[in-house]
Amino acid sequence: MIRALTGFSTRHAWKVIAVWAVLGVALTGVAPVLFAKVTGSNTADFLPARYDSAAALRVAEDHFGLRPDATTVTVLVARADGAPLSDADRRRIDAEAAELGRQRVVMPRKADDPSFLVVDRSQTPEVAPAMVAPDGGFELLAVELAGNVADEGVQDVYRTFRDTARERFAEAGMRTGFTGGVAEAADSADANRTAAAVGGVLVVGLIVLLNVLVFRSVLAAVLPLLAVALVGGAAGGAVAGLAGLTGLRLDASTPGLISVVLLGIGVDYLLFLLFRYREALRGRPDASARQVAAEVSGRVGTAITSAALTIVAAFATLGVAGFGLFRSLGPAIAVAVLVMLLGSLTLMPALLAACGRGMFWPSRTLRREPRPGVAARLGELVARRPAAALLASVALLGAMAAGLVGMRMDYGLGGPSGTPSAATAAEISRSLPAGAADPATVYATAAGGGAVDPAAFAGLARELGRVAGVGQVADPVGSPDGRAVRIDVYPVADPQSAQARALVSGPLRAAVAAHSPAGTSVHVGGTSAVYADVADAVDRDLRVVFPVAAGLIALILLMLLRSLLAPVALLLSVGLGFAATLGSSVLVFQHLLDRPGVAFTLPLLLFLFVVALGTDYNILIADRIREEMHRPGPARAAVARAVRHTAPAVATAGLVLGGSFASLATTPGNEQNAFALTLGILLSALLLSLVVVPAVAALLGRSLWWPLRLTAGRGAGGENGREAGWEEGRGASAGVLPERLPMS
Repeated sequence: MIRALTGFSTRHAWKVIAVWAVLGVALTGVAPVLFAKVTGSNTADFLPARYDSAAALRVAEDHFGLRPDATTVTVLVARADGAPLSDADRRRIDAEAAELGRQRVVMPRKADDPSFLVVDRSQTPEVAPAMVAPDGGFELLAVELAGNVADEGVQDVYRTFRDTARERFAEAGMRTGFTGGVAEAADSADANRTAAAVGGVLVVGLIVLLNVLVFRSVLAAVLPLLAVALVGGAAGGAVAGLAGLTGLRLDASTPGLISVVLLGIGVDYLLFLLFRYREALRGRPDASARQVAAEVSGRVGTAITSAALTIVAAFATLGVAGFGLFRSLGPAIAVAVLVMLLGSLTLMPALLAACGRGMFWPSRTLRREPRPGVAARLGELVARRPAAALLASVALLGAMAAGLVGMRMDYGLGGPSGTPSAATAAEISRSLPAGAADPATVYATAAGGGAVDPAAFAGLARELGRVAGVGQVADPVGSPDGRAVRIDVYPVADPQSAQARALVSGPLRAAVAAHSPAGTSVHVGGTSAVYADVADAVDRDLRVVFPVAAGLIALILLMLLRSLLAPVALLLSVGLGFAATLGSSVLVFQHLLDRPGVAFTLPLLLFLFVVALGTDYNILIADRIREEMHRPGPARAAVARAVRHTAPAVATAGLVLGGSFASLATTPGNEQNAFALTLGILLSALLLSLVVVPAVAALLGRSLWWPLRLTAGRGAGGENGREAGWEEGRGASAGVLPERLPMS
């Protein structure tokens, strides 16, 4: 089937290219609008309904009118001269707040943005006084905006509101400060706008530069980016469209993560094809370039398909996760990779066929065999001393993995430091409990759904105030429909800290359970409660997803390699790479940088990306080693040849994918992901695939493919055109390779 698909694409190259161009441009244009409708940023939305904080959120939505897509901005208003607020000042603040709550905020539009592709986020915010500092130094206003905090349109609405409020209060002699989710997101975007642009340019520049250095060709340097851009745009549109049709809710970070993954693996797959295409053209100078393109695409397409299906299988296992953020990320990445696989088997072979030998113009490398270089020397070294290479590699990876000792998880988001939003939050915490702007909230309803009296919960409020770690408790407030009660609890610790999560999940919920009035259903919500429940959900998912993903990857390797020893060797190598990468991340962030721990999403993302993508490189080198072992001669010579011919492609692909992940560092809050994923990919490509796996193959020889017995071909004729035989079980069954391409 793969050969039929690649063969069709090379025979009808220009038609295939035209179809992809139309699909890519069309879906790229509508993807932002589709993603805006299916993404959310409220972590509680991704929790299973059985969790306490998720139940509290439902009460807030049903009885207190909380909008599911609402985000709250806390506005600090104080006198510009630093004096305490007077009664007149407070009346003026309340009047200005009421006026701001009546004004519609119009989302700014760029002149060149088509209106049908931009979702209008214009809205009238809800503005209400929240509380006054004990010393009268400032008053807080609660402003509710609708929309995803990661949405650029929502951020623009916030900026417009912020500037208007700042100007109005300045005229009254007041200064303002703003904090909250959308304020943090907007400040971070403003602070990192230049870094993000520079990071994107550097990644593109890295890809072009590497391709120019390797192929010395204009088309080979530019076409990978253009092809991946088309397929990636189509993949993004397909993911957003399917999410809309199925009702799947995506996290706000998913579109950006998809783009980075597709850029990396798409360029990887095209590089594998380009290297093998150039190799085949050198060995068959008189052959039709279109025919060679079809043969190479069919041969390499099998390995690419197995590599891509490994990624799909790994991420598909997230479908069994309980935490909705993981459960939605898995199908999204899986669909995107399947689209990229389709592009790799159709668009990329079509480009090879359409360009022919012109793909490598003006380079003259097709006319001569390159002299042995670094890759050849590496292959000879590993094949000559495999035990030493393996021991040195394992020792290095083991030392890096030692950082896992004492690893802690950080379930908070930790707003960016140094931004105006962070400065405002710090000013508030100096006069009020740290949770003043983001309290834990207790919601109560009658067990039978009837009316409840707020006065009946006065005792519960008093008991909550006696809990160690609680700074203040507000009076119980009834809902407009009289069927629910709300009690705000202000912890002294930062709501996103481990202390606040421990307070909510332990003493606070225990007090609620012990002192709730009979016949009522009471739940604890808020940021601290959400992340306490997230911690529980993630711990459960890690225990389930890891073994399921490893099992599926092992099954794919068994089907591809038709061996028991080879899949074990490949899985052990990527497992060691995963441990080394995670251990290094713990050393850097938890110990050297003194962070609370590593981000709670990191182990799972790292496992999936490093194991799945790292297995890609192992599959390619193992496939080439097996192919070379079909030839006469010692197994170690076959390993040396495989490394010589595969190392440039794997190393270049690893650098490209590592550079893509490194660009995540320009996105606030993704520094750990960027470091860990980049390190993991570089270890997989440069150490595991080019040293560890070849060393194991050199040590085990052809027995690596047990229980199949791989035997070298007995035909004459030099390197080209030699036959290879398989012997399965006890019955010898010799045959030729489905395709014999020149390996020189």
